Amino acid sequence: MYLNASPEALSIALPRMRSTHRRQLESDWTRLFWVVFAATFVLRVGYMMFFVSEADLAGDEAYYWDWGRQLDWGYYSKPPLIGWLMGLVGRLTDNAEWGIRFTSLLLGMGTLVAIQKLSAALFGPRVAFLSVLLVLLTPANAALNLFLTIDAPLLLMWTTALLFFWKATEEPTAWRHWLTLGLTIGIGSLSKQMMLAFPALMLGFAFVSPADRGLVKNPRLWLASILGIAFLTPVVLWNRAHGWITVEHTKHHFDAGTVSWGKWLSRTLEFPGVQALLYSPVTWMAMLIVVYLGVRYWPRMRRTERFLLTFSVPALAAFCLLALRQRINPNWPAVFYVPLFVMAAAWMQGQLPVARWPGWQRWSVRVGFVFTVILHVGLIVIFTTGLKGHKKVADLRGWAEVGRMADGYLQKVPRPEHTFVLALGHRYSAARMAFYMPSHPRTYRYESSGFPQSQYEVWPGPEERIGDDALILMPTEDQNVSPPLEVSDCFSAVKRLGWIEVPLGSTQKWSYAVFLGEKLKTWKAVRPTDEAPSP
Repeated sequence: MYLNASPEALSIALPRMRSTHRRQLESDWTRLFWVVFAATFVLRVGYMMFFVSEADLAGDEAYYWDWGRQLDWGYYSKPPLIGWLMGLVGRLTDNAEWGIRFTSLLLGMGTLVAIQKLSAALFGPRVAFLSVLLVLLTPANAALNLFLTIDAPLLLMWTTALLFFWKATEEPTAWRHWLTLGLTIGIGSLSKQMMLAFPALMLGFAFVSPADRGLVKNPRLWLASILGIAFLTPVVLWNRAHGWITVEHTKHHFDAGTVSWGKWLSRTLEFPGVQALLYSPVTWMAMLIVVYLGVRYWPRMRRTERFLLTFSVPALAAFCLLALRQRINPNWPAVFYVPLFVMAAAWMQGQLPVARWPGWQRWSVRVGFVFTVILHVGLIVIFTTGLKGHKKVADLRGWAEVGRMADGYLQKVPRPEHTFVLALGHRYSAARMAFYMPSHPRTYRYESSGFPQSQYEVWPGPEERIGDDALILMPTEDQNVSPPLEVSDCFSAVKRLGWIEVPLGSTQKWSYAVFLGEKLKTWKAVRPTDEAPSP
């Protein structure tokens, strides 16, 4: 139709055609994202149903679930959001395992949407699709959607905050962006203390991006920061009333003991090795490359790249230095990888002001796909074959049977209405008994050190049950063992009721000695105000 058109008409029509073509391509990539998103959701729901049928709750999940039964403004080691989530899910699903797993899946899928929106705002829908694909094809993302821990809501809030902050920098006078940013920071802060780094990194970006220096004088940025941090006010007051127990616990994360040269080297190399496995080796290497390129060619970097580098490089560098003196939990730096996934995708698509290296996108997707398939198929094989007792998954099996057997003893005690459950051993043992005993009893825990080591020492202990009996559950492999004298002496008498044993494989098992403590006479309370030793 344009064969006989004049040059003037063509000069007008061709840009319109290119613009229409570009919008169509963007629409196609966005549509493809939602197709992949829907397919992923269906597949993950199916896999979740299998996982629920084969795997019990992880220790942390059962522990946080018990928090949800006693809602508060704070807990021993974390802000309250995970306890609130567990409480809500427990009430909505009648404490069903699938409810907990499905919540983690919803939070994980929400994070994918946030990553797509963030990437599209920075580099367009094509880079956004690749960003999501790179994230999907990592073992870390698979685990995020199977276990409900503090990282699931934190990653969603952190990624959403990145999106809102970018929008706020694009429209610095728009109050709606800053207010939603403040609310997001606040909710994230209630999930994990790591969110408190976000306001500092916002200021860091304002200083390193010449076009955004005015943000430092923008009262909206300061208001968003103050609003976000203000969410922690009741949490701080709770900690003050409980001997700053969360602060003390967090400080112990940074205790570094003396180790041999060999153990130091092993511990130091463990950090990058585990990170590479969690984020797929080729993708992880691509993220390291964009960090190098971003720092090496910093003057070339535009505000988009400086935005992503600011919210990743300083924190990851700090973790690398910290790994030289202590062990780093693999999930600690998780939120700081989100910007690097986006930047790696942009580099692979030739959207950075540096040359891309051919082949990285193809091999990153291939290797990530292989790792993801191996993880999912491997779990199916382990859970459905003779390998189900393997030590790597043994901790996720057998607890439902242990709980049923323990509850059977509880139903046969002489005074069931005046009998409480007292768990010895690790906090996970107490939490899993509370969840997997069908009656979901209020479970108390004996802490042998005499110092607070878990939320069970923050809550009132057996001292509030003077005169009652106790079903004492003691993890042990010795059937002839007796409870510690510190426990036995608190009761008028202690009688052996029986033995719980649940085999997990050819060599592993859960085993508990079961006792009845009659008429509790006294109990030394362990309170958060006590000075606790370093772990």
